[in-house]
Amino acid sequence: MPVQITIIGLGQIGASIGLALKARNADVHLVGHDKDARSAKAAQEAGAVDTFKYNLPDSVREARIVILALPLAEVRETLEVIAPDLQEGTLILDTAPAKGTVAAWANELIPQGRFYVGLFPSIHPDLLHSIEYGVKAARADLFERGVTVVTAPHGIPENVFKLATDFVALLGSLPLLMDTTEADGLLGKVHVLPQLIAAALLDATLDHPGWLEAKKLAARPFAAVTSGFAYHDDAVSLRDVSLETRENTVRLLNSYIASLVQLRDAIEAGDRDALGARLENAWDGRVRWFEERHGAEWLNREAQRIDTPSFSERMNRMFFGTAFGERAKKRK
Repeated sequence: MPVQITIIGLGQIGASIGLALKARNADVHLVGHDKDARSAKAAQEAGAVDTFKYNLPDSVREARIVILALPLAEVRETLEVIAPDLQEGTLILDTAPAKGTVAAWANELIPQGRFYVGLFPSIHPDLLHSIEYGVKAARADLFERGVTVVTAPHGIPENVFKLATDFVALLGSLPLLMDTTEADGLLGKVHVLPQLIAAALLDATLDHPGWLEAKKLAARPFAAVTSGFAYHDDAVSLRDVSLETRENTVRLLNSYIASLVQLRDAIEAGDRDALGARLENAWDGRVRWFEERHGAEWLNREAQRIDTPSFSERMNRMFFGTAFGERAKKRK
């Protein structure tokens, strides 16, 4: 019998998870929930979920895997609401950028016998410049040729951990195992800091002298830099993740400020060589990163191949068989 997977949050990430599972013919029943009923309906019409439910607790009662594809600001409250209705053995996954924070919330709120594993997926390199967001940006191949950070609490059963990593691979992504401290450090660098930089640029330009005319001229450079703020987390979630990971965020901001100061000093001094060297180094580094990201030589294709029928069968064995009755092996 198909195992129910519930996806809470049907934006680009959540709807793409559903589409990826459908594309691989996973024998699962996909239930969706979104606080915006229009998004939920659009996700169903796009084929990302089989059905959607307006009532949040009702959406998880029969679920064996629950995915929280939500901004950080909505995760804790959602956990509080769904916790009493989670069946024993249910696996909860999330995609928020503050893995240590969510892990602590899960440990506090999720009843014994339910399990949490943190995820954070990267997207297909061909979509790095996409400006769409929400359900209309969802794609079955969104996670292909990418990696997904996987963070698991100490002591989680091996079969649950294996199910989580196989789930990631089933989406077309390569699991990248990390502890929460390492994950938060890296996500701060490539996810949080760019959004704060975008916010700072907007703060330094919008409604300042000259903006009345400047806004008519703002083009791709301005749009590209500020897009990080427009197409990722909402302002409240960016505030929360910055504060929840404040030590790392402050360190990254200090490093960025130091770089800006060095650029400013070279310009102020009229130092053509120093300025040119810094800009050339940045240009070359960006080109190199972009080529490496597209080449994705770090991907081991064999590691990504998961047999869909066996994945579905294993879920059935775990949830309806003896896997959780054993509870013998713990992941060290």
